Amino acid sequence: MKYRTILISDVHLGTRGCQAELLLDFLSCHEAETYYLVGDIYDGWQMHRGLNWAESHTAVVHALLGKAAAGARMVFVPGNHDEMFRSCLGAHFGGIEVMARADYVTADGRRYLVTHGDEFDAVVVHAKWLAHVGDRAYDLAIQANILFNRVRRLWGGPYWSLSKWAKAQVKRAVSHVSAFEAALAKEAREHGYDGIVCGHIHTAALREIEGIQYVNTGDWVESCTAVVEREDGSLHLLDWAAVRRRRALANSHPRLMRRRRQNAEAA
Repeated sequence: MKYRTILISDVHLGTRGCQAELLLDFLSCHEAETYYLVGDIYDGWQMHRGLNWAESHTAVVHALLGKAAAGARMVFVPGNHDEMFRSCLGAHFGGIEVMARADYVTADGRRYLVTHGDEFDAVVVHAKWLAHVGDRAYDLAIQANILFNRVRRLWGGPYWSLSKWAKAQVKRAVSHVSAFEAALAKEAREHGYDGIVCGHIHTAALREIEGIQYVNTGDWVESCTAVVEREDGSLHLLDWAAVRRRRALANSHPRLMRRRRQNAEAA
C-alpha cells in the first residue's frame, strides 16, 4: 500500500516487549512519501536494566534508513525513553531529521502539531523517579504477558493484554489518560492547530476532542498500530496485529477443510 504519510511511535527498540518483526512486516507492506517517528523509537531507559537487542531490532533501523535513502522524508521527534536524541535537535542521521516538535500538514490543508507527549504527563514532568518505577512495573507486566500468551496459544486463544486490561479497569489510569488527551487537545487549540499527533501512553486513538482532532499512534509493544494518511488527506488508524490475525485465520480455513476431508477419506 502507498500512502502520503505514515506515523508511528513507541517502538521501544532494545526491550523484550518490542514487536520488531511485526513492524518489519508492516514496513515491507507499506510505503509513504513522509514518515513521522513520534518518539520512544529506541528505549534508552532499558539500558540501565540490560539491553535486549535482537537482530530484528537492527533490521528495523536498516529498514527506516533504507526508506530515507530511497527518498522518503523521515522526521524523528524524540520521546522520554530516547530523550538522549533531544541534544541532537536539527541534526540529520542518514536522512532522518531530528526535531523537538514538528508541523504536519495533510493533503487537505489541516495543520497538526506532532509531539511525543511526555511533557504533558504530570508523572514524567514532576516525578521522573516514579515514571521509572512505573516503567519497570510495565516491563514486568509485559514479561508476564509474554509467558501467559505462549500458554494461551497452545489452545488457539487470541492475544490478551494485561496492561490494557489494567488501564481499562483502574479508574485512576482511565482518568490519567483522559487528562493527558485533554491537555494535548488544549495545546493544539491554543497554538491554532486543527489537531495533534502524539504517542507516549500506548493507547491508540483517532477522535475529536472539542473541535480538535486527537491522534495517538499507539505502540509496537502490544497494540502494533500506526496512523496513515491517504492521498485525499484522510487519516486512518491501522491495527497491524489484528490484520495479521485475520490473515492467519483466513489462511487456516483451506488447510482445515483439506485435513477434514483427508481424515474422512482415511476413515
